[in-house]
Amino acid sequence: MKKWLITLVPVMLAGCSTYNQFVERMHTDTLQYKCDDKPLTVNLNNERQQVSFVYDDKVLHLDQGLSASGARYTDGIYVFWSKGDSATVYHRDRVVLDNCQLQNPQR
Repeated sequence: MKKWLITLVPVMLAGCSTYNQFVERMHTDTLQYKCDDKPLTVNLNNERQQVSFVYDDKVLHLDQGLSASGARYTDGIYVFWSKGDSATVYHRDRVVLDNCQLQNPQR
């Protein structure tokens, strides 16, 4: 009985991890932007109120912040700001990706 239980516990834990990853992907939307002829793929997780994307060969995870209009996400260094179908990315208050237009927006 103990051998069976020792074998079953790791299998059950692996199943929980796989389930959690599946649920995480269910709550994440992938948004495709075209920024001044450069593509930008943004993963938006509404449940965590977070976006993630790759910029300058770094994976950035930005948390939702305060915004008078639109949606603003920041880590204190980078800012992703979207409003409607457009977005802008800032690095230390300097625009690094501008004129980002959402491709194939869902209405």
